[in-house]
Amino acid sequence: MDIFNRLRNKNMKVRELPKWGSYLRSEWESHFAGHLKEYEKKAIHLNSSNGYLWHLFSYEKKEYFDGAVAEDAFNNEPKSECYIFYQHWDYALLVEHAAKMNTSDLGDEVDVYVVDKHFQWTFVVTHETGLCGPYFSRIEKN
Repeated sequence: MDIFNRLRNKNMKVRELPKWGSYLRSEWESHFAGHLKEYEKKAIHLNSSNGYLWHLFSYEKKEYFDGAVAEDAFNNEPKSECYIFYQHWDYALLVEHAAKMNTSDLGDEVDVYVVDKHFQWTFVVTHETGLCGPYFSRIEKN
């Protein structure tokens, strides 16, 4: 069963956003990596063709939880509306009534990002999970 149906089967409202990936990646970068200078982003291959947004965490440029602690943080985070998007695919989802969403809903997805609608927290499953990630991070409140 795919992620769309898993979420729908838990009574979440799920809307496909077929061409939103680029926009959501840009917003994610702005919110979570906005404190970095362009040369710092290039040094960690944040937005290059062979890079990943989650390098922000693997290069320790932002505070995060990883592994089981990240999964627990995501599972316990209050959720209402979330975006789900991918590193290398422009397909995305908007999930409403997401309170019951947890890590098992992501199945075998990799290089997938979940973020609340206001980009205050994120959960990332990498293709290197076990070595790098999963990761969970919040925006620090000033």
